[in-house]
Amino acid sequence: MPRSAETGKGKPYLVGMSRAELAHWLEMLGESPQAAWLRARQLFHWLYARGASTPAAMTSLPKDLRRVIEENADVARPGIVAEQTAADGTRKWLLRLRDGKEVETVFIPEDDRAALCVSTQVGCSLSCKFCHTGTMRLARNLTAGEILAQILVVRDVLGDWPSPREGRRLTNVVIMGMGEPLLNYREVAAAFRIVIDGEGIGISRRRITLSTSGVVPRIEPWGRELGTGLAISLHAVRDDLRDELVPINRKWPIAELLDACRRYPVRRPVTFEYVMLRGVNDSDADARELVRLLRGLAAKVNLIPFNSWPGAPFRCSTPERIRSFASIVEAAGYPSPVRSPRGRDILAACGQLKTALARPVPTAVPPADAAVREPSPAPLSV
Repeated sequence: MPRSAETGKGKPYLVGMSRAELAHWLEMLGESPQAAWLRARQLFHWLYARGASTPAAMTSLPKDLRRVIEENADVARPGIVAEQTAADGTRKWLLRLRDGKEVETVFIPEDDRAALCVSTQVGCSLSCKFCHTGTMRLARNLTAGEILAQILVVRDVLGDWPSPREGRRLTNVVIMGMGEPLLNYREVAAAFRIVIDGEGIGISRRRITLSTSGVVPRIEPWGRELGTGLAISLHAVRDDLRDELVPINRKWPIAELLDACRRYPVRRPVTFEYVMLRGVNDSDADARELVRLLRGLAAKVNLIPFNSWPGAPFRCSTPERIRSFASIVEAAGYPSPVRSPRGRDILAACGQLKTALARPVPTAVPPADAAVREPSPAPLSV
């Protein structure tokens, strides 16, 4: 059975399936192998390049096949539970999945580009101290289809179909919403093979960035297989402090993380995300140590003013302190832009995402779906 057909209950969800998986599913319904491959290519085009959300819209498919798809599969979008628009134009959607779980996705428009921040898990297991999502429990990993569906929903809202090569409103994707993507490697990789496919969603690798808190064994395989930009949620320059702020550091400390970044097989600077916490990680000494750690590595540093949330235990560094920190990093040759907070007024900024899943969850799925298809690293535990 195709991987995506095994997830959830009821009809299999075709969104998230590759051409080969769609062909296999069609063969299971009685199509010959030759016909199944032809129809799978057409179905792939309708799902990802044309954005069809009903079989009836797939007009190049025979009517009988459209009826079979209607009876035996699901291609519908997640429901939009809530939509909010910030004063700066940032938009956030709360999406309800087929099993009732909910995730948030955020659209950030700018003058010359527009990025979508997608989630990869319902909740998060990493408990980063400055992150609102980290106060939630992990409910489960998202499937490839649920990850892709976030992009499809937003393109529906934006009227961004059929998939154009020029003039797109959605131009970039950042994999840094709810959850740690490299603890859901298999499904995230399956989704983004379709995102970068020229006959699928068709967004260039250069316009996609994966952000990780430091799942070291998965960093190099992601670069080999997907080849996207890489962002590291660093946030501290000493292991003792990072152990507290980003607890995954206790398993893979800073030195191991930076070694993995040096081996990343994509010839683009690695972005280091660094949230500015007043009196915690924002001293000139911290800035100088950051410079030392990055020596010899092609990198840039995004300084993120801390985005508060209800009950947050930190305060944002002062503007003067942030400027002093940035000047030290920039003087060493590392671009160090201060990220302009986007969507703070609707809790859509970096580190603010959280859904109603903060309520007690009856059962929890183990945090790591770590299987990688080629090659297949050993399972992880965190």
